[in-house]
Amino acid sequence: MSIEPGTGAPGRKESPEERADRNFVELLQGLRVAVTGVQVLFAFLLTVPFSPNFASLSEVDRMWYIVALTAAAIASICYIAPAAQHRILFRQGVKEPLVRRSNVYGILGGVALVISMTSAWVLVVDYLYVGTLAAVLGAGLALFGGWAWFVQPLLTRRKSGSPS
Repeated sequence: MSIEPGTGAPGRKESPEERADRNFVELLQGLRVAVTGVQVLFAFLLTVPFSPNFASLSEVDRMWYIVALTAAAIASICYIAPAAQHRILFRQGVKEPLVRRSNVYGILGGVALVISMTSAWVLVVDYLYVGTLAAVLGAGLALFGGWAWFVQPLLTRRKSGSPS
């Protein structure tokens, strides 16, 4: 097996196919961490309308609920898509496009998860403490999630000079 210079990751002697395989495995490992939490959140949100107090929610709280539920569904779809697509594309020689697409799904799933978690949290806090407290703290929660999951790693990426 001949490995062309510059085809593997820095410090690794791997072919483009080996790199794509490794990247896909690493990507799936990361998604497994998130998908369990998303599935628990989504399942919980699906049960909320059947609780006795749901009928007493304000229109604003119902809107927060719909946002949380929809975002959890989107996150679930995004996190499951790479495995589903891999099954369909198995042995088709398209691992690199699958890795790139799956990475995009992972990022979109993360965005949807931050939205779902924040919306569900705002719904609960607004139910407990009617007023602006939920919106203010919810904005802080969303900003922290955005920072920890997206902004900070993007800044690190830029600082390290990593290519796209």
